[in-house]
Amino acid sequence: MSTPDQKPATNPKAYLMATFQEMRSIQEAFVTDHAEDLVQGAKMIGESIRKGGKLLIFGNGGSAADAQHMAAEMVGRMLIDRKPLPAIALTTDSSNLTAVGNDFGYDLVFVKQVQALCKKEDVVLAISTSGNSKNVLVAVEEAKKIGAKVIGLTGGSGGKLKSLSDLFLCARLGKNSSRIQESHIFAVHSLVDVLDRFFLEG
Repeated sequence: MSTPDQKPATNPKAYLMATFQEMRSIQEAFVTDHAEDLVQGAKMIGESIRKGGKLLIFGNGGSAADAQHMAAEMVGRMLIDRKPLPAIALTTDSSNLTAVGNDFGYDLVFVKQVQALCKKEDVVLAISTSGNSKNVLVAVEEAKKIGAKVIGLTGGSGGKLKSLSDLFLCARLGKNSSRIQESHIFAVHSLVDVLDRFFLEG
């Protein structure tokens, strides 16, 4: 969901304030819709870790950056010092991505990694602002065959990712990738923060 807005902007400050208000309304709706789901997502990840599982995270573009951001906060830390947590962003290995993309096609860059790394004890966090990114969907379908739990993080109508997710998080009022991703980074931070504070073994 990356169609640019072609509307002319005549006053930059007014435009920024309108954008800020739009962001606030999208995020308020997101939290109202999904506060309990965010708690359940953090709990799901904690249960996976206790069973010896891990978190696999992937998406394209800005969603790839969010995947890497979350993995860094799991392996390093966010707000609380604790032991490193098992999380892998499937967006970071340039050799894997380019080899699979070149040899098999870009639609398979995540599913090949899921086939190699995913176990039934794992949780997969699939990020797509449209919910229709082909490479995300085929990887999610494979993860479900393996038996892993899927958290879908998307926007708008949720696309095809909605029906494939065990836990669905959607910035439904977002009309472009930028506004949707502003809610997604709140979701990423919330999942890690709530996991750290409430759902890890002492």
